[in-house]
Amino acid sequence: MATTQQQSTKHDILQLLLKQGQATAQELAETLEISPQAIRRHLKDLELEGLIAYNSVQVGMGRPQHVYELTTQGRERFPNRYDEFAISFLDTLAQTVGHEQVSQILQKQWQRKAIEYRQKVGKGSLKERVEKLVELRKAEGYMAEWYLVESEQLDTPRERYILTEHNCAISNVAESFPSVCGHELEMFGAILEDCTVERTHWIVNGEHRCGYLIIGENREQGTGNREEKTDIISGFLQQSLS
Repeated sequence: MATTQQQSTKHDILQLLLKQGQATAQELAETLEISPQAIRRHLKDLELEGLIAYNSVQVGMGRPQHVYELTTQGRERFPNRYDEFAISFLDTLAQTVGHEQVSQILQKQWQRKAIEYRQKVGKGSLKERVEKLVELRKAEGYMAEWYLVESEQLDTPRERYILTEHNCAISNVAESFPSVCGHELEMFGAILEDCTVERTHWIVNGEHRCGYLIIGENREQGTGNREEKTDIISGFLQQSLS
């Protein structure tokens, strides 16, 4: 019973912060009519869960006050109908211009996304780029992770990584328009231009995760293949600017 009541109080705190934008612990305690000590315990829990954050604000000559507000993750706790709107919009667009045109529009979106990712991922080692790509996907709600594939041949010159996404941030849209995530494989290949990227798992096919095998270039083959592939990828990316 106590746990249920605590969860209810935490939900009330989140609701108040959603309505008011921000508030101090004292203001929340007065509004919810509970002790400041109890409200601070709840705020600490919510902060550890990543649902709220605070800024220290100096008021007068006293100690700085913590002013709390919702994080993006905290806002996502409240229901929205963005997926329904997106599906309805794409349905209407398909009826107006045709499914082929919609597919081209979605592909252009992923091409632009590839350019954005490439700029943020940078030019580091393959491991560094995979790590940065995973962090970008995490920030967008994909619950991504990566790990190194241990090679059976110790003298192999090629790095191999698995990128796994346990949650699809656009799964509802993808069910109606599979091409939304169908371009992901092409996009990852554009971001990691010196690699071969293969799909290993796909949520759309009923599997519980999306998975990609990333194979680095063969260092013994020199840069010829990389330059050839870079030319192809550059052409792919430039399509989004036309």
